[in-house]
Amino acid sequence: MNWLSRLEMKYGRYAIRNLTSYLIGLNIAAYLIVFILNDESILYLVPGAVSRGQIWRLVSFLFLPESTNPIWVFFQLYFLYFIGTAIEGIWGRFRYNVYYFCGAVLTIIAAILFPPGITGLFLNLSLFLAFATLFPDQELLFFFFLPVKAKYLGLLEVAYSIWQLVIAVRIGAPYLVAAIAASYVNYFIFFGGDIIKWLRTRMQVYRNRKRYYDQVRPYNRYRKY
Repeated sequence: MNWLSRLEMKYGRYAIRNLTSYLIGLNIAAYLIVFILNDESILYLVPGAVSRGQIWRLVSFLFLPESTNPIWVFFQLYFLYFIGTAIEGIWGRFRYNVYYFCGAVLTIIAAILFPPGITGLFLNLSLFLAFATLFPDQELLFFFFLPVKAKYLGLLEVAYSIWQLVIAVRIGAPYLVAAIAASYVNYFIFFGGDIIKWLRTRMQVYRNRKRYYDQVRPYNRYRKY
């Protein structure tokens, strides 16, 4: 990713160190607001409300809790910290910043075009997909007791996204389609080149293997008789 390296050389000093800690803080703040007011609509992205001066809605919807259960929220934030610090550790803070904020901007655009209903769910899932790509053999406890490698959970996430996409098309929910599309566009911006290279390598291995068997098959037939 030469373009990203050039950006890092020029703007790397502006990257936020320990970005995940700030994201966790914003998630906690959003949870407390919803818990105290017992109303999450104040955090929705509603373009009309933004035009009236409620500009916090442009980002607050990204941190809406998926559940008000404090135990679930605790484990969710712990997992966010785990994968976020791991990604920052291998990528560095600039690339991690760009990945998250690029996904956030795409999600905000999707939410403006198709309000309301979009949350930060698929943005967070794209973080895990990046983690699963960078650490495919890292074992995680699925349902807190079953050890599963990250690459398999990543495939499970892709299957979940496809399932949600099918449901969104069937029920006519363009906001959900937009949210999923935004997260995967962000993922492919960063990993698309590597995926294409991997597919080309696999295809070349397949062709070489097929060519080899095509060459040895007549010889084996001759030996048999």
